[in-house]
Amino acid sequence: MTPGNEPRHAAPHEGVPDRVAEEVVEELSLHPVDEEDEEELPTISEQIADQLGGMRGLIESSVPVLAFVLLNFIVGLDALGLEDRTGLSIAIAGAVGTAVLIAIYRLARKEPIRHAVNGVIGIALGAYLAARSGNAKDFYLPGILLTLGQAAVLLLSTAFRKPIVGYIWAVMANKGKHDWLHNRKLLGTFQWLTVVWAASLIVRGGVQAVLYWLDRADLLGVARIFLSWPIYAGMLALTVWAVRRVTHTPAPEAA
Repeated sequence: MTPGNEPRHAAPHEGVPDRVAEEVVEELSLHPVDEEDEEELPTISEQIADQLGGMRGLIESSVPVLAFVLLNFIVGLDALGLEDRTGLSIAIAGAVGTAVLIAIYRLARKEPIRHAVNGVIGIALGAYLAARSGNAKDFYLPGILLTLGQAAVLLLSTAFRKPIVGYIWAVMANKGKHDWLHNRKLLGTFQWLTVVWAASLIVRGGVQAVLYWLDRADLLGVARIFLSWPIYAGMLALTVWAVRRVTHTPAPEAA
């Protein structure tokens, strides 16, 4: 075969192994993925809301408490002529039943039931304490202790300059990296955010603790519901604003 008359389909630089390799790569989709094609991470507000249960989680955790408050009030009316133990049992059954129904509903829809299960456990523990003592206020005791305990842990983390809010942010929004520990602005932001979160928990738990000490079971449920909503929403908005303000700074200051 004279030069210049080679077949067009067989280029000198492309052999059979090269063509086979290209076909294998194409068949197995082994081409490198461009960064632009990678799935974007959810926003920090979406991630925080998801980890904390979001607005839906807050609603679902409040429904069993609301059921207990309403039933305890209704069955406590003298017009019904029920004994204290009987009325308390009805209120407990209503709260536990509501929490279980929420978990079953999520399970039937193949949705995550983590928050629902946590709610069932918390409600069941409170119901057990209330049933054992015969006092409706003990239904709220586990929630009070848990809230104040969380506040103590948050404050302790800031004392060691290891603010828990920073670690939560790293897991949810920073791919598990903890480079924020070497950034003065981020570290300082997470320090005061953790303190503010602890303060919000102290307010929630403290108000309920006072009502518990005053034996005001009728107000405990109301305080738990109506304190949780505005404080949660306000703290979430504050956290998102503070972190975005620092992370959008072009030149972070190294510690």
